[in-house]
Amino acid sequence: MDAHDGSDPDRLGTATAEVRGELLGRLRADLDSARFHVAALESLWGAEAAAALHRGQRVPARRVLDARRAEHAASADLATLAELFVLGLPVRRDELEHALPLLGVDGAIALGLVGPAPTDTRDAATADADAPARDIRARLDLRPYAFADAHGAGQWWVVSDLGELALGHALGEHHVLGIGGASSTLSGLMIPDAAASVLDLGTGCGIQAMHASRFARRIVATDISERALEIARMNMELNGIDGVEFRLGSLFEPVAGERFDRVVSNPPFVITPRREGVPEYDYRDGGMVGDGIVEAVITGVGAHLAPGGVAQLLGNWEYRGRADAFDRVADWVGRSGLDHWIIEREVQHVTEYAETWIRDGGTLPGERFDRLYDAWLDDFADRGVRQVGFGYVLLRRPAASDTPRLSRLERLHGPLGGDGATLGSHLSECLAAHDVLAGLDDVELARTRLVVAPDVTEERHHWPGDENPTAMVLRQGGGFGRAITLDTGLAALVGACDGDLEVGQIIAAIAHLLEVDAAALAAELLPAVRALVDDGMLRFAE
Repeated sequence: MDAHDGSDPDRLGTATAEVRGELLGRLRADLDSARFHVAALESLWGAEAAAALHRGQRVPARRVLDARRAEHAASADLATLAELFVLGLPVRRDELEHALPLLGVDGAIALGLVGPAPTDTRDAATADADAPARDIRARLDLRPYAFADAHGAGQWWVVSDLGELALGHALGEHHVLGIGGASSTLSGLMIPDAAASVLDLGTGCGIQAMHASRFARRIVATDISERALEIARMNMELNGIDGVEFRLGSLFEPVAGERFDRVVSNPPFVITPRREGVPEYDYRDGGMVGDGIVEAVITGVGAHLAPGGVAQLLGNWEYRGRADAFDRVADWVGRSGLDHWIIEREVQHVTEYAETWIRDGGTLPGERFDRLYDAWLDDFADRGVRQVGFGYVLLRRPAASDTPRLSRLERLHGPLGGDGATLGSHLSECLAAHDVLAGLDDVELARTRLVVAPDVTEERHHWPGDENPTAMVLRQGGGFGRAITLDTGLAALVGACDGDLEVGQIIAAIAHLLEVDAAALAAELLPAVRALVDDGMLRFAE
């Protein structure tokens, strides 16, 4: 295989560390000058071509880019960079020299970004036999990335290994993945509160460490892949991010004896058969049987959390026989000794799970696909696995022995309330509210003043002609998009939570209107109030 398809863990390019920093600075200036940003690309090739790219089809986008160059449009440099790095097609050397005037093609080669195109691919991207040869191709994927978090909007460029579309074949086992669905999910979950130190366990291309740089003073990024660390280091330098230390090693070995305020990990949690002939991808396969890698992270991370420290990760867990997977997850967190909030987001049957991850590696339906399919199903059958759950894991070391404890395992399989980008802030607010709430008995809770969170609305459903609603629902617009069925008393209480009256005063007024015993109504409503505060739907006015 080609040395730059992600299968060779050797160092990237030929540039020394000192020269590389200078070259990446030039690249950053060139990319900015060419407007190589998400918004510009979307404007360049339009919604239809963008949708086709999302489906793994590049022809519509390529045709748009060809037209741009033919028109000598102002976006010609952007089109060259997009065709080379996003579509994975070869380009002419003179066009790339024009698009990267400060770095130059030789500088891009020294960084390991590009190289000579194989002779048989030089004219494949164009139907014009008389056109100059397209003699330069990408050896790394480089694309813009835009995001918004609690600290505002931002944009970076992210380097990773070439994907299946550019390679034209299945991925190599040492492939370094770019930004995918799981990494975007985790970055949105990341609590954005200021932290002195963060550990990014299994950094990959470095995207979680990049996001952590928005709020952390010091970051340690680890990975078992030397190539991944090289690419992550390149991404930090390309985007001018300082304060990240890179260490090579498996799981917690590189940080033995150290503690952090925050640990974030998108571990290689994909359940993979330990059988001959099954590829073991560094980016997704932790080398353990079943869901062992998730168990290892959950049970081991506590030794590396400072008091009050929080760990966040994604994971899979197996449903074995008739047992509930949460029983096993509860055992893991019990052994960790940590507070926990586990949210299952999805469950797949083993057949669907196997198909998803066989196809993820670039294997197309056929004889090889069928052999891998059998290996996956045999592996699941060995342990009696019928389904696989996926979800979010939040763990916290208590700040002190008298700190209120947190223990939540729940299934939320529906859509999120928003786009997921602000879930980290929501989690932070919920943790803070839980800690206050856990210190209040019912008498003290009744003395608090509450307000309805600004994203919460109430729905009322009526039969035509009926004055009274047949159903009332409190709906969360952000966060996890929770929907809570209301009865008359709880609907009246929530409606009156504007911060002026104490909860006990509101309950007394409702009891008077409904002609019921106030103490009995309080015993009914206060647990519901606690749940709404825990879920971020009601907030303390103070």
